[in-house]
Amino acid sequence: MSHDSTAAPEAAARKLSGRRRKEIVAVLLFSGGPIFESSIPLSVFGIDRQDAGVPRYRLLVCAGEEGPLRTTGGLELTAPHGLEAISRAGTVVVPAWRSITSPPPEDALDALRRAHEEGARIVGLCTGAFVLAAAGLLDGRPATTHWMYAPTLAKRYPSVHVDPRELFVDDGDVLTSAGTAAGIDLCLHIVRSDHGNEAAGALARRLVVPPRRSGGQERYLDRSLPEEIGADPLAEVVAWALEHLHEQFDVETLAARAYMSRRTFDRRFRSLTGSAPLQWLITQRVLQAQRLLETSDYSVDEVAGRCGFRSPVALRGHFRRQLGSSPAAYRAAYRARRPQSDRSSDTDSSAAPAGPPPSVHQESPVPMQTRRTAAASAPGPAASSASLSTDSGKPELYAAGRPSLPGQRSAP
Repeated sequence: MSHDSTAAPEAAARKLSGRRRKEIVAVLLFSGGPIFESSIPLSVFGIDRQDAGVPRYRLLVCAGEEGPLRTTGGLELTAPHGLEAISRAGTVVVPAWRSITSPPPEDALDALRRAHEEGARIVGLCTGAFVLAAAGLLDGRPATTHWMYAPTLAKRYPSVHVDPRELFVDDGDVLTSAGTAAGIDLCLHIVRSDHGNEAAGALARRLVVPPRRSGGQERYLDRSLPEEIGADPLAEVVAWALEHLHEQFDVETLAARAYMSRRTFDRRFRSLTGSAPLQWLITQRVLQAQRLLETSDYSVDEVAGRCGFRSPVALRGHFRRQLGSSPAAYRAAYRARRPQSDRSSDTDSSAAPAGPPPSVHQESPVPMQTRRTAAASAPGPAASSASLSTDSGKPELYAAGRPSLPGQRSAP
């Protein structure tokens, strides 16, 4: 799934200035970057596949800092161009950044800002979104990154509207993608935008990947909280909540345990996790339901009670909205894909499984890797004291208190 913004016609209509050419793609590499993400735009835009009907791009590989550049496994790379070559590119891709905790080089940020001002399309793959955010290019915009880093991006850059559900987000002249393989999805989307479905389909066949993937990152999300919460007083409240998910309590209960007003608790929780407390709590209850559906023979009604939902109807509603499947269908698909020996060992225990579920094809209608992050979006508007059984509307994203973005639509 992707987000295309139609609210940026100005960005789409901007013309390149100076020596910039639409067909030139500059890839900005840094030392310490992962080699897989770095190789994606090099393969997509740097190989001549005109014989297969794929229009040719001109690739410029640029070093974002002094070389040699060291990458995964200790390999050393020497880029043929420096930052000056970016001035010729109509598209600039930052495939990854080495550390979400360290600032990118200021010279590289200046080059990105200048490219954007001159009409270039700026692309951040995976943690490359942190570089774009540091340059100020994501301020006030929707964006995504790897689900694991989305809470940190939202916390560090509160003016960025981080959506951890999407595989990629196209906001006209600035685009971002989720982790690793989602970079391929975004690069295919760029080819599709430039040259149409036929060219993108031909490229996808050459790469032996789907031309479009349905769904988003939700199937891969985990229950992780940002590492920074470990030393915060709220960590004790979070730990208590996770240990008592089988009980019926609400956000007011958590605020009381933290000796805070509801308003203060909401604000502190958001600042730490990028998520509203209510959406976090619902997400944890759904996660617990997943574990029980995978590892026990409890009925759906019993699972609902053991996860703190007030009724099976509430469980089914939240489960379907988060995972796109009913609890019964999820359990059936999970067990159908497990070896017979594993299925026979299921017990009535409510303990979590000893290891992760078997991986499945990413196009499965009911994916197994559906662990959601504790800071991931869950159904519901801004957190309220409503019961967890209340049906809610559009999922709230990480950006605290932001209005819905006008004119956004899913890519066709």
